[in-house]
Amino acid sequence: MALAPSLAKALKGAALAVASATILAGCIFTPPVAGRATQPPTPRLAYPLSEAPSAASMALRTYYAGVQEELLSRGLMRTDTGAQDAPFSARMLANNFIRIAFFDEFDSSSGALVARETEKRLRRWSKPVRVGLEFGASIPQARRATETARVRSFLARLSKITGHSIQLASNGINFHLQILNADELKRIGPAVRRADPGIGEAELRSMIEMPESTYCQVTYSLNEGSSLIERAFAVIRAEHPDLLHLSCLHEEIAQGLGLPNDSPAARPSIFNDDQEFATLTPMGELMLRMLYNKSLTPGMSITEARPIIDRLAQELVGGDS
Repeated sequence: MALAPSLAKALKGAALAVASATILAGCIFTPPVAGRATQPPTPRLAYPLSEAPSAASMALRTYYAGVQEELLSRGLMRTDTGAQDAPFSARMLANNFIRIAFFDEFDSSSGALVARETEKRLRRWSKPVRVGLEFGASIPQARRATETARVRSFLARLSKITGHSIQLASNGINFHLQILNADELKRIGPAVRRADPGIGEAELRSMIEMPESTYCQVTYSLNEGSSLIERAFAVIRAEHPDLLHLSCLHEEIAQGLGLPNDSPAARPSIFNDDQEFATLTPMGELMLRMLYNKSLTPGMSITEARPIIDRLAQELVGGDS
C-alpha cells in the first residue's frame, strides 16, 4: 500500500499580508510499500484532554477571521453554482477531470514535500466509506452537534452523487475527519500512529507541524496493486471562521474520495488554487460522478481512460457549445 499524503489547502507565503494571499491545494503520494496487506478498519482516535486555548491558538483565530474577511472583500469564497459567469462544456469537464484525477500536485518520495506535478493512475474507494468525525476537547458541545449535522448532510450528498456508500459511523471507521485546534494538532502523532502504523514520516509531520499557511489537509492510504483507497485522515483547524471551515470540509472530503489535484482551468470548482468558490459546485459534482462511474476502473491510465471520459462528459453536459 502507498500513502497518499497531504492534500492540503494552504495559504502561499506565510506571514505575508492577507491582501496578498493566494491559495494552494494539492496532493502528494509516497512510493508503494510492496506486499503490504490491507489492514482492518481503524478505530476511533482518542485525544488527551485539552487545556484552555493557548495564545497562539487565539491569535490564529483572529488571523483566519482576517483571511476570510479579505477573501470575501475580493469577491472570493463564493457559495453559488457559478452558472451565470462560468459555464463549461463537455470538453472542459473532461480536460479538468483528467487534470484533477490523474495528477498529483506534490511528491514525497524524497521524504519531504516537493511541489512537483506527476501523472498517476485513477484512484478511488471500493469499500464503503465510513467517516469518523472526531473533535478535540477544545470544541464546545453545541458546536459539535451543529458540525455533526452539517457533515452528515454533506456525506449524504456525496453518496447520492457518486452512488457509493459514504456516511458517518461510530465503528468500522476508515476515514477520520478531525477538527482540532493548534494545540491539539501537536499531540496527534501517537493517535495517528496507532490508527495507521504505516503512515510515512513526511505525512505525519505535515499534520503535526502544519504552519499557519496550511488551513487543512487530508492524507490517504492507497493499495498499490489495485489503486484503491483504503483509509484516509483529514485534519481541519478549529480556529477557522465558519465559511473558511466549510470550504475545508468540502474540499478535503471530496479530495479524499480520489480527486487529489487542483487546476487553474477548473472553474467553477473548489479544485482550484484561487479560492473563488468555497463549496462544491456542479462541475465538482460531475467530476465525482465520473470518478465513480463503473465504466472507469481504478488503475486506468489516462490513455486507457480518455475515450470513456470524453463519452461520460458528453453524456453529462451535452455538446461543446
